[in-house]
Formats: sequence, structure tokens, C-alpha cells
Amino acid sequence: MAKYLLLKHYRRNAGPENLVDVPMDQWTPDEIDAHITYMNDFAAKLETSGEFVDGQALAPEGTFVRYGGPGLSPVTDGPFAETKDLIAGWMVIDVDSYDRAVELAGELSAAPGKGGEPIYEWLEVRPFLGHPETVTE
Repeated sequence: MAKYLLLKHYRRNAGPENLVDVPMDQWTPDEIDAHITYMNDFAAKLETSGEFVDGQALAPEGTFVRYGGPGLSPVTDGPFAETKDLIAGWMVIDVDSYDRAVELAGELSAAPGKGGEPIYEWLEVRPFLGHPETVTE
């Protein structure tokens, strides 16, 4: 088994050409509920198969922080990511192969949005960095 991080990206106009991309803050409460139900049902399915590790949705706002130098406060001003680079949420899965991770990411990308249509959300599939094998010869 290998662990993968599925990063859900805020990417506008990323689906089919005829897709009307409407931000979540313009969805009805029922559309938001349907989206959250899809995500919860997807996680429950992976819990049953033993492939779910953890996951969370994230608020769109955040702060970039970096080390400011010896004796200095952390830096919290820019550079700021473009909206298309913001992360909407994440899920950690533990699967048998990269192909299975891609398959699940594709299914997760079909979560419903405005009007119940799939949102074609971009997901980044990132393997966890493992420890290199030790050579004993």
C-alpha cells in the first residue's frame, strides 16, 4: 500500500467548454449539501475498502509564512498564490497503486456543484515521500 495526498484545487473554468463555472458561495444550500454529501459518501466508501486515511475541506483564505531570519519574526506578507493555486481541501488515501490513486481522484473530481452537475475539479495526486531502501551489500 502507498499513501497519496489528493489536493483539491480552486481552478476556475477547468471543465468542458460548455461548463458554467459558479463559485460555491453562489450555490443554493441544497447544492452545497449535495456536494458535501457526495464528499462524505466518497470518504465512507474508501473507509469501507480500507483506502481512506483522512481528509478536510479548507477555507479559501490563508496566510503565507516563512522564516524571517535569526531573531526576526516570521514574514507573513506575500508572495500570494494566484486564485487558481489555492487549495480547497485534501484527502489522504492508502492504495495499492498510482493507477488506483488516479482512478479515485477522477471519481472525486465529479462531485456535484451548481445544478447538480459535476464540477470537474482539478485534483493533484502526490505520493508521500518514502524512506529510501537501505543497501546492505
